[in-house]
Amino acid sequence: MNWTAVGPDTYLLGESPFWHPHEQTLYWVDIPGKKILRANVYMGTVQTWDMPSEPGCIAPAVGGGLVVAMRHGVFRAPEWGGELIPLVTLPYDTAAVRANDGKCDALGRFWVGTIDEPKANRAAALFSIDCRQGSPVVTLHAQDALTSNGLAWGLDGRTLYWADTPDHTVYAWDYDLQDNVVARRRVFKNFARRKDDWTYQDTSYQGRPDGAAVDAEGNYYVAMFEGRRICKFAPDGSLLAEITTPAQCPTMLCFGGEDLKTLYVTTARYKRGASELADFPQSGAVFSTRVDVPGLPVNFFVG
Repeated sequence: MNWTAVGPDTYLLGESPFWHPHEQTLYWVDIPGKKILRANVYMGTVQTWDMPSEPGCIAPAVGGGLVVAMRHGVFRAPEWGGELIPLVTLPYDTAAVRANDGKCDALGRFWVGTIDEPKANRAAALFSIDCRQGSPVVTLHAQDALTSNGLAWGLDGRTLYWADTPDHTVYAWDYDLQDNVVARRRVFKNFARRKDDWTYQDTSYQGRPDGAAVDAEGNYYVAMFEGRRICKFAPDGSLLAEITTPAQCPTMLCFGGEDLKTLYVTTARYKRGASELADFPQSGAVFSTRVDVPGLPVNFFVG
């Protein structure tokens, strides 16, 4: 697999990439760097927008701009670099919990998962925010987690995928899009845990599930943090492919380009050891490669 870095720079912890079909640009965030970024991949230029606190996830919005989930709240950004309009504050302790993985569903609700940073209280959760009727309606879908990740929907929209990263588990629910109800949670995929004495040179460790996306055939792709790979699973959970990544810690992926056959993956260098960074000096960059099956287009926020 041939990977190309998107621009010359690296970032601390890239997350939440999406391809904007109207702008033909790639967006993502650097969480500890407190930045939103967008790249014109054809020109090789990257723009940066500093945030007041850590942006966990973003999505494009109908009418232009973005919706942004930060540590201290969810905001509507009508235009790049402009005003951040508060939408809602989610019910968690911002001293220990922040927004993490998220995206919009097919009806334009913004889903936000959170992370329990001290990993002490299983305080992470998964929320959806529905602003279609004006005032935000917040629904709690899952809780008692450590790190909410892996959010994606099956091809028919009736399966919702979600991962708790430190538990090394991806779950699946039955999902009713119209009523916004999840039911019958089950384990979609469970991965072997890391050994206490593991080092990055030990390639037997598969990693743990981070961000995810679904392709036009309904296959679930998940970035395996510390596993140096992306795993591609069929809807029945069978492993179809493993794609080696150019950094030890891939974090999230999306499909882009005019034909949605370019696979983009964000990566991390934050808190990685010196030896690992010497062996993978582009850790923290965003990479792209071409795939045979296109992905699904990004869903837009409505509100």
